[in-house]
Amino acid sequence: MEAQQAIAALGALAHDTRLAVFRLLVQRGPEGLPAGSLAETLEMPPSSLTFHLQQLMQAGLITQRRVSRQLFYAADFAAMNRLLGYLTENCCGGGAAVAVCTPAATVLTAGNTPSTGDAS
Repeated sequence: MEAQQAIAALGALAHDTRLAVFRLLVQRGPEGLPAGSLAETLEMPPSSLTFHLQQLMQAGLITQRRVSRQLFYAADFAAMNRLLGYLTENCCGGGAAVAVCTPAATVLTAGNTPSTGDAS
């Protein structure tokens, strides 16, 4: 990932509504959600939601697909992982302390606590 792509992604996420949308889509998984369900869940007018969805799409963080007459949105997990990789690629200079940079999902999957990396 290039610096400009990371800046665009972080800029898109630097808004409370867009961050909430993205987190909801991450939680939902690859199948995503229709725009109407997103608007209802977030208690947001569809026109406002459309603006925020466009910002996330332009930043490359979400995808859109049409199913019949509905638009479905989903998190782009590859883009999310590239962003996390970009942010942590040089963590601790690659030294022995690099384990503290392990993303929380990896730590939790391994059965460790996210704050310390120690086994629970």
